[in-house]
Amino acid sequence: MELRIEQGRPQDETGRLPKEIRCYDLLDLLGIPFRRIDHEALYTMEACEEVDGAAGVVMCKNLFLCNRQKTDFYLLLMPGDKPFKTKELSGQIGSARLSFADAEYMERFLDITPGSVSVLGLMNDKEHRVRLLIDEDVLNAGEFGCHPCVNTSSLCMKTSDMVDKFLPAVDHGYTTVVLTGEA
Repeated sequence: MELRIEQGRPQDETGRLPKEIRCYDLLDLLGIPFRRIDHEALYTMEACEEVDGAAGVVMCKNLFLCNRQKTDFYLLLMPGDKPFKTKELSGQIGSARLSFADAEYMERFLDITPGSVSVLGLMNDKEHRVRLLIDEDVLNAGEFGCHPCVNTSSLCMKTSDMVDKFLPAVDHGYTTVVLTGEA
């Protein structure tokens, strides 16, 4: 597939979902510049590799997790190429028996569907049901990549803009975690 990097939101927003347009509206309102790559739907980190190469940034792996009782929900941002081990995370956040949360919670709390999980979905979490966890490697990177709540576009922006502008605007903090990906 041929990938083109565009600056900012699309000129023609015909056919784009309202939740994607809301992402662009908020980023524009906050003065957060971003690069955008439109592409076919991507469902796995492996499928993101070509986009990563074109963008010059590793897309974040965004995992939507919950505890066994399905009372606590977490959005984990980590480098896409780092293996995820639940046991390693559980101890750091004091929540045993983490698992992937059902799609119904993802849609209810973040207005996103599987394959489109993104930190930008926190703009829809008005009840603060989701706790954001960010791996230190993501925080230490100058830029990161994510979807605008749909998996047919990818955005690249400064990590500092996410932390210093976006998260305060959507009234969400974050917890730094240190993941090695080792057993």
